[in-house]
Amino acid sequence: MPRMLDAVVIGAGPNGLTAAVELARRGMSVEVFEARDTIGGGARTEELTLPGFRHDPCSAVHPLAVGSPAFTAMPLERYGLEWLHPDLPLAHPFPDGTAGVLARSVGESAMSLGPRDAGTYRRLMAPFVGKWESMAHDFLRTQWLGLPMDPVTYARFGLLAAQPVSLFNRRFQDEKARALMAGLAAHAIAPLGSFGTSGIALMFALAAHAVGWPVPRGGSQAIPDALAGLLRAHGGAVHTDFEVKRLDDLPPARAYIFDTSPTALARIAGLGNAYRDVKYGPASFKIDYAMAEPVPWTAKEARRAGTVHIGPTSGEIGAALDAAANGRDPSVPFLITAQPSLIDDSRAPEGKHTFWAYGHVPNGWEGDATDVIERQIERFAPGFRDLVLARAVAGPPGIAARNANYVGGDTASGSAAGLRLLIRPKLARVPYETAHPAVFLCSQSAPPGPGVHGMSGHYAAKAVWRRLVGSRR
Repeated sequence: MPRMLDAVVIGAGPNGLTAAVELARRGMSVEVFEARDTIGGGARTEELTLPGFRHDPCSAVHPLAVGSPAFTAMPLERYGLEWLHPDLPLAHPFPDGTAGVLARSVGESAMSLGPRDAGTYRRLMAPFVGKWESMAHDFLRTQWLGLPMDPVTYARFGLLAAQPVSLFNRRFQDEKARALMAGLAAHAIAPLGSFGTSGIALMFALAAHAVGWPVPRGGSQAIPDALAGLLRAHGGAVHTDFEVKRLDDLPPARAYIFDTSPTALARIAGLGNAYRDVKYGPASFKIDYAMAEPVPWTAKEARRAGTVHIGPTSGEIGAALDAAANGRDPSVPFLITAQPSLIDDSRAPEGKHTFWAYGHVPNGWEGDATDVIERQIERFAPGFRDLVLARAVAGPPGIAARNANYVGGDTASGSAAGLRLLIRPKLARVPYETAHPAVFLCSQSAPPGPGVHGMSGHYAAKAVWRRLVGSRR
C-alpha cells in the first residue's frame, strides 16, 4: 500500500507548483501530477512555428511575477530563472507616429502623454511610488483575509482602484493618456465600465515603475522549471503525462490541491454542482509569429518596447472589449503584443525574431480573426505581413485544448467583470477551501486571479497548512 502523502497537487502550473513548494519547504511530503507531458500551465515555451523559434503560447511578459511576494521569497534564480528587461516596458502607438509609454521613470511616462496630462499622471502615481512591496502584499490576495500591511496606502489606492477605468479616465484631458490607461485595464479582459478596472490599470503602471515588465531568459517555461527545481530540492516530486479523472487515480493524501478550473475540480472530486454558477469570460485569439526582422513600427518608441498595445483610442478599446463580452465577432480588435526576441537572443535564430499578438473574442468563438488582427497591426507597422516567415494561430477552441483551465478560451479562468474580480470563483470566506475538507483550489480561478504570480497557490498553501496542522493537533 502506498504511503500517505501530506499533499497531492493536481496541475503543474505556476500556482500549483507554488503551493507544492511552500508546503514542501515546511517539511511536508508533496507530489504534483500533470496531465500534459510538460509542466508549466499558462507559462510554457514551445517551438510553435519553425525550428529554433521559441514561443510562449500564453503568458510571456511578467510584471506580476518579478514583483510577486511569493516568488521573491524563493531563490528561483538558483534554478535558472533570469529576468531580462526591455528599454521600455510598454509602448502604446498612435496614428500620428507618436506613442505613449510606460517607462521605469514616472517622469518619462508622464511626458509621453502630452503637456496637458503629464502633471495629472505624476500626481496619480506619487502616493504609491516606492510602495510596491506593501501594495503587492495588500492587493494580490483575498481582500477580507487579514489586515493590510499599509492601511493608509491601501485606503487611498482602494478609492481609485474600485472605479471603472471609463470613469477614472475623466481626469485626463487628451486621448493619449486615456488610451494608455484603457489598454492597461483591458488586461482584466472585462468591459471598461466594470468595477475595479482602474485598479488593474494602476497596478500594471506601478509595476512598470517599480519592478519593470520583464521576460525570463529562454521563455516563460523558465518560471515553472525553476519552481519544479526548488520543489525537488525540498523532496517533492513532479509526475507528467498523468491525467486525473477522479481522486482514486491519485495516491492517498491528507490534502488534494487543484490547480484546475473549478468545474474540473468539482468533476474530479465528486462535488457535483458546487461551482455551477461560475461564469467564464471572453476568450483570446492569439497568433505567434516567426519574423524575418523586427516589427517595423512607425512609432520609434514601439521598436524599443517589450510590450506594445494597439488601440488608438479608449473608445475603440472599449468597443472591442464590449463586442467580445457580448458575443459579437471582432472587427477592430484591441491587441496586446510582445516582442521578446528584442532582448532575448535565445528566442530565435540569429537575425530573426519572435512576436505575438492577441485580441479578445467571445467565449468559445470558432471564427478566424487572423485577418482583422493583422490589419490592425499594419495600421501601426506598415509592411508587417511582408516580414512574417510563419504563424501559429490559436482561437478559443485551440487555447482550451492546449490548457484545460482556459474554458472556452478564457485565459483568465473565470470572468473578471464586476465583483467577479474580487469574488472568485464564488462567495466564500476562504475561497481556497471547498465543501470537501481535504480538497482545495489553488488556480487563478481563486483570488487574486489571473497572472503568473503564484499568489493563489501561496494562499491555498496557507489554507492547507492551517487545516493539516490543526488536524494533527
